[in-house]
Amino acid sequence: MKVLVAVKRVVDANVKIRVKPDQTGVDLSNVKMAINPFDEIAVEEALRLKESNQASEVVVVSIGQANTQEQLRSALAMGADRAIQVQLPADHSDELTSLTVAKLLKAVVDQEQPELVILGKQSIDSDNNQTGQMLAAITNRAQGTFASEIKIDQGVLNVTREIDGGLQEVALNLPAVVTTDLRLNEPRYASLPNIMKAKRKPLDIIEAVSLGINLAPSITTVAVIEPAAREAGIIVPDVATLIEKLSAEQGVI
Repeated sequence: MKVLVAVKRVVDANVKIRVKPDQTGVDLSNVKMAINPFDEIAVEEALRLKESNQASEVVVVSIGQANTQEQLRSALAMGADRAIQVQLPADHSDELTSLTVAKLLKAVVDQEQPELVILGKQSIDSDNNQTGQMLAAITNRAQGTFASEIKIDQGVLNVTREIDGGLQEVALNLPAVVTTDLRLNEPRYASLPNIMKAKRKPLDIIEAVSLGINLAPSITTVAVIEPAAREAGIIVPDVATLIEKLSAEQGVI
């Protein structure tokens, strides 16, 4: 079974985001970038499927400029077999809607024909939580979203989903699309030997314009604004003072 994993290049989760002075976007100059954390979980799960002999090959794919190869090499260092970069034109802003991303990934799915596609449930920059569902719809594949556990039994993919009311178990026929949640696994760290090996693993480049998909943005960003700073809190000496302040100053009692 071939597993295709989609990964996205995002600002490292530990970096404090800075908004550009003209409010046109986030300042990415000299900022550490990383694999989207949910996508890193997806890579880890694919590798575990291979290590348990349930998958024969793990292929990672990403959409973006040449710098996206850094994240693809990181996934290869974790243990993926090969990588595919869907390269955007040099003058493209990298701002793609979820539907455009899904269409680009569909082109790769049609080419690679994986039995299983795994994505993070959302990216930590746009937080749309749409691409996996859209990809499943346009490829006419079964889908299991917000996966906290994945098991394959006699060709059936059993996915435990995290939902508002608790957990839901669904059985999917392959081929399928799965999106990962935080509690699915703990991604491994790449060892130094594997980092060196990753430099020699194949990384194919596909020009996005060759796929016949409209890359023109359909959404315009009006402004990017930092959230308002929270006011400093206060410490009260006792419950009576707390109640008094809540009543007199906040009007909540």
